[in-house]
Amino acid sequence: SGCHLLEDIVEKTLNQNLSVSEYKDALQEYIKGEQSAAAAGEFKQCFLNQSKETLTNFGVMMQIIYNSIWCKLF
Repeated sequence: SGCHLLEDIVEKTLNQNLSVSEYKDALQEYIKGEQSAAAAGEFKQCFLNQSKETLTNFGVMMQIIYNSIWCKLF
């Protein structure tokens, strides 16, 4: 994608071995306040609840987006 930060966050989001607590710690720099922390935790938990197939498909979709003509402009 050319944006390693975005790719890293997506990778952490899809990583089933990364707990909600570890996820929030990794994103601490971007989480401001309790509401944001709660939202980040709920977001990660949604991904933890998904099957490996769904997570793989989401990762494939992100690669398609990264390689799209719209993202190549950046």
